[in-house]
Order: sequence, then structure tokens, then C-alpha cells
Amino acid sequence: MKERIKELLEEIKGLQALNKDDLESLRIKYLSKKGEISSLFNDFRNVSNEQKKEVGQLLNDLKNTAQDKINEIKASLEKKVEETNKLDLTRTPDPIELGTRHPLSIVKTEIADIFGRLGFVIAEGPEVEDDWHVFSALNFPPEHPARDMQDTFFITRDPDVLLRTHTSSVQTRVMTSQEPPIRVLCPGRVYRNEAISYRAHCFFHQVEGLYIDKNVTFADLKQALLYFAKEMFGEGTKIRLRPSYFPFTEPSAEMDISCNLCGGTGCAFCKGTGWVEILGCGMVDPNVLDSCGIDSKVYTGYAFGMGIERITNLKYQVKDLRMFSENDVRFLNQFKSAY
Repeated sequence: MKERIKELLEEIKGLQALNKDDLESLRIKYLSKKGEISSLFNDFRNVSNEQKKEVGQLLNDLKNTAQDKINEIKASLEKKVEETNKLDLTRTPDPIELGTRHPLSIVKTEIADIFGRLGFVIAEGPEVEDDWHVFSALNFPPEHPARDMQDTFFITRDPDVLLRTHTSSVQTRVMTSQEPPIRVLCPGRVYRNEAISYRAHCFFHQVEGLYIDKNVTFADLKQALLYFAKEMFGEGTKIRLRPSYFPFTEPSAEMDISCNLCGGTGCAFCKGTGWVEILGCGMVDPNVLDSCGIDSKVYTGYAFGMGIERITNLKYQVKDLRMFSENDVRFLNQFKSAY
């Protein structure tokens, strides 16, 4: 019997199984009630009393070795199955090129980083809004052209539900929920009912900023925008502010920068003027502060807003606005080294 135990021990040490069925066959062969090891235990009663202790120890070692080997093979098979399940069998065998961030995301992040150094924090809000947050609270009179359906997408026949036309609605929500001082930057997608062309789209992206505190002046606004222009377009960039009109700011201005292609000397891009418009800005109208629950006699503030596509066009000279939303990898691959 001792010779048979040694033979089985060598067999068991070399056991292998390709799958669970093979493993189950091995278990039945060696460890089942009618298996090899059980047969040896049945013959154990025929062993002489002098050898029972030695043979009994050998049988127990054999059974434990067999059980350990079966468990080892089982664990190995389960690990292979787990690794196989992680494989994407639909994936192409060809190497997959790494992607790149979208140019609009690159520029949006850069704008946020620049104003973040001035203390502005990111604020976000819903794209489906109500009339009060988009228009009424921002001093838009009922007859203002922006309320016309030619400019605004209304969700239902109820004119109170619409897609936001600017991220100023986020500023409204911030002003009604926070007490000054307020210093927020509001990036996001906006919608306007416009014909799609190389220079216009029915959706685009904006970044708007708002700063409200005591004794905020137009000079503070100018210095913040000058800092932004130099950081975004280069230290030699100059700015100029032209009087303009927005319902929610008074006074209001459009800001131009010196053309970053010709350095202000005049070229086809800036139409020979040496200047390129990039954003609108102004001091927050007291009516807006009061409608949002902020005392306009105590606090003042400034606001500004720019199109991310506009800044991206200036930075990378993208001539067709539609390219930003077509997901053409030939276009996107040009920005792999842009971050």
C-alpha cells in the first residue's frame, strides 16, 4: 500500500486541467467516494497493526495534497476567466491612437485658470431656464428684441420655459442665493435661434464673469480685463474699450484687443484696423442688483462675457465655426500639442 500511495502522490503533484470539466473529472477520480484515495482508505483495515500509524499518516498526507492541488488548479482557472472577461473582444488589433482634448475645452480651461488667479470661482446652472433668470432679473424690458422667438428657443408654448441664451442666468442664480462679496466665472453652452453658417451656430459656448462688492469701480474691471488679455494673447497685447449698450450693465462697453496676427499694424484678419473685438462688459446695472436682492446703494459690481469660440478663433485662427461641432478627427488632431 505504501508503494501505491507514493505512486498516487507523484501523479497528483503533476495534475493539470484546461477547464472546469477537466478539473471535476480529476476531483472525481481522486477524491470522490469511489475515487482512488477513498479505495485506499477502504483497504486500510487490512493493514497490520504495526503499520497502521505510518500508513494512516501517509494516507492523510495524500488526501490533503490532493485537495490542495485541486484547489490550486481551481484558483488558477478562475483567475484566467477573470482576466479573459476584462478583454475587449470587439477592440481592433491595430494600435489605437490617443485622443486629444477639444480646442474649446482647452481654451475654456485656460480662461478659467487666468481668472482663477484673480480669485474667480466656477459657477454652473441649468441650460433649460425660466424667463425671470434669463431676462426679467437682468433688466430686459418685455419688448426687448432678445425675447423674440427668432432669437430664443422656447421649450413649450409657455414662453416662461426656454433654452438659456447666455450664461448670465447663472449669475442671476448666484446673486439670489449668495451674499456679496461675489466673484464667479460662469462657463457653459447657450442656444440662439440662428441660421448655421461658418460664422454662426444655433448653439455655442460662453464664459461670463461677475464681481460684486463694496466700492467696485470701472477701473477694477479694466485692470482685470487687461490682465486677461495679456495672459491669453501675450504680454504685448493692448486693449481698448468702446461705449456700447447691454440691458444688464450701465455703463457698458465692448472690448477690443490689438490684433495678435499683425501686432496692431493692420491685416486682412482685423480688416486693416489693427483691433479685434473679443467681449462685452460693464458695471452691473443697479436695477439688476435690486431685483436679485442686493442693495445697490451699498454694493457695486462689474460683469463681462465672451464667446469661447471667438477666443479660440483668435488663438488658433479657425475660420469655420462649424468645425467645432463636427468631430472631424483630422481637425481635432491638430490640437494634440496644445496642452
